[in-house]
Amino acid sequence: MLLKLELLEKIKAGEVDLVFRRWSRPSVKAGGTLKTKLGLLSIGAITDMDPADVTEAEARRAGFKDVADFRKWLDTMKPGHLFQRIDVGSAGEA
Repeated sequence: MLLKLELLEKIKAGEVDLVFRRWSRPSVKAGGTLKTKLGLLSIGAITDMDPADVTEAEARRAGFKDVADFRKWLDTMKPGHLFQRIDVGSAGEA
């Protein structure tokens, strides 16, 4: 899972605890960790969902201003048949 530095900084600061991904196959597993430029990222629950079901609160938890901002981002993502909601958090230094 590729995350931009700006988003990693927000996760590390505790400002973001949720990410969304659309892909052909998942690249992370619930309960695992991911080594990033800013340390380890913990992967919590992973939930399959429809992007149309993203709420205002979830969009803000993921670092977006609102659902409209989330949808603009989603339109820039590559196609994929699987859309997932992923709980994340900082897990310390790598």
